Amino acid sequence: MRRNVGIGAINKQRIVKEKLTQKGNEIAELQLQQVSQQMDVFKHSLEEFAIKYKTEIRKNPEFRARFQVMCSKIGVDPLASSKGFWAQLLGVGDFYYELGVQIVEVCLATRPINGGIITMEDLVANLEKSSGKTRKDVQADDIIRAIGKLSVLGQYLIVI
Repeated sequence: MRRNVGIGAINKQRIVKEKLTQKGNEIAELQLQQVSQQMDVFKHSLEEFAIKYKTEIRKNPEFRARFQVMCSKIGVDPLASSKGFWAQLLGVGDFYYELGVQIVEVCLATRPINGGIITMEDLVANLEKSSGKTRKDVQADDIIRAIGKLSVLGQYLIVI
């Protein structure tokens, strides 16, 4: 009965370990390529969906909210920037920044009356009145997202 001892056994173990490491690296590289290909296909499909339903995303607040939830579950934020790919494709980044400016204007205008604290319903009503055209496409979810985009300016505007 042979025991695996000695320099020959140590060299054999080292060679086996190197081969296993090399095979593990090959498998990891293959998996990375497959995931990358799947992400490319998924991104393309998401882009096609966004292009197909662009007007629906901009006009329908419920559809826009569901689209945002779907994207956030996969780690995509189409509303993150007004200069990003998604903002250019959908034009929704500007929507939230414009809404944020309107929210600030309403809050400043009503501050002498309410001390700077306004209910969501009053804010929606004031936004509908203050808009040049009747604005019926804004929901509480849109306001929360717009205020979230303004958080880079400080914690002066928050939802309680």
